[in-house]
Amino acid sequence: MLKNIINPDLYHGKNRKSNFFEGWYFKLVDKNMNNVISTIPGIYLGKSTENSHSFIQILQGNKASYSYKKFTKDKFISKSNIELNISVANSNFSLKEISLNINDSTDNITGLISFKNLLKWPDSLINPGSMGYYNFIPSMQCYSQVSVMDMDLEGSLCINGSEIDFSGGKGYIEKNWGSAFPYSWTWVQCNSFKNRKASLSCSIGHIPFMITSFRGFLIGLFVDDKFYKFTTINKSTLTIVQNSLDVIITTENKKFKLLIETKTDKSNFMLCMGPRDDKMVPLVEENLKASVKVTLIDKTISKIIFCENGLCCGIEYGGDQRMILSE
Repeated sequence: MLKNIINPDLYHGKNRKSNFFEGWYFKLVDKNMNNVISTIPGIYLGKSTENSHSFIQILQGNKASYSYKKFTKDKFISKSNIELNISVANSNFSLKEISLNINDSTDNITGLISFKNLLKWPDSLINPGSMGYYNFIPSMQCYSQVSVMDMDLEGSLCINGSEIDFSGGKGYIEKNWGSAFPYSWTWVQCNSFKNRKASLSCSIGHIPFMITSFRGFLIGLFVDDKFYKFTTINKSTLTIVQNSLDVIITTENKKFKLLIETKTDKSNFMLCMGPRDDKMVPLVEENLKASVKVTLIDKTISKIIFCENGLCCGIEYGGDQRMILSE
């Protein structure tokens, strides 16, 4: 138990029989930012046995194409209790590489992508992973972990006869686990900036906690290998304004102010599956071809230290967005 708390990347469902899900999100962007693909391996353990299964989700951002590959729960295997190393059917996933081998009536997807130069969310034994000490609190509805903020890719995928070379591209990994997704959430992620090396991860959720609930957020930005953190834990402030399918997020701590402004096309959204009411249901609206403007200001000297537009930005919405905006 303690091993999983201090290493949130690991599988948490070893002793769970029901009312549990866990999924890892791997995002891949090619060197020229023309192709963006996300794959989500995971497992769902329902209260009723017939709802329990393992899965691989495939999102192709450039085609706004989504598929959900469903397997029996025994096809999910966690191969290590030291580092992330899982398989679903004939596909394998770790922090070193992913190997896809999917062949069914609708898709033939094969290939190997290796990961190099992994940039992790800074943490400690007291504050493990991106959620920090919240990992020590039992029975939260949903936990999250930013496993890799940024990494370099090597290799290719063949998707239904089309070869996509990801060598020289960028990757990102995160995960969620618990009993269900939050009542409401907004997610923005991008590490494909043309002019400077940067990576943004932003999660905002309305979360039940004991007899009450609260709006929590985890926002991290790497710029030129320096990390800036804005979270509920470090008492940053946050405002979010929604305009149709776009958001303007402003967050501040004592020294820095961060503005996140998204731009999306409605036709690029995909409706994806997520855990709710003892089953996996169409719940998640996701776009992998958005753009985002990220502005970081040093308040102590009133100076903009980063202002760039990112491409192949991931935008995700779920639940009643009014719950996110109400605070």
